[in-house]
Amino acid sequence: MITESVVHSTITIERTYPAAPERVFAAWADPRQKRRWFAEGEGWSVLQFDLDFREGGRELARFRDDKNGAEIRNDGHYEDIVPGRRIVVAYTMSVGDRRISASLATVELRPQGDGTRLVFTEQGAFFDGADGPRMREQGWRELLGRLADQLQAAR
Repeated sequence: MITESVVHSTITIERTYPAAPERVFAAWADPRQKRRWFAEGEGWSVLQFDLDFREGGRELARFRDDKNGAEIRNDGHYEDIVPGRRIVVAYTMSVGDRRISASLATVELRPQGDGTRLVFTEQGAFFDGADGPRMREQGWRELLGRLADQLQAAR
């Protein structure tokens, strides 16, 4: 039985990358780069990844969990973009036909020495006991780690 409920939470994660803000920004803006660190990964099959990176543009990512076959969908809309400095995206996440969350995510890129201080903030509404703030934070920490690996490989 699913209990109808909403849990609201704000997640903030900070990371420092040894790359200029413009290089980190490009890893979010370029469809090939973002697909590598955001969509591809062991245990997941990418069913669709479309990125129209501009204010008013959309992002759609559909994955299948290779273990249990569940389809997961991220559907985003870019609200604000300041090249090399800020990205704001509103997105929903669904598992199968069930919407599990709606969020507003902000990526801030701040120069720090020769690198970049990234501040990721997600304000989310998590529905009916699915997913949840702890799991979402863990997922974003893993993704931002994959971004670090990609930036390191490109050096």
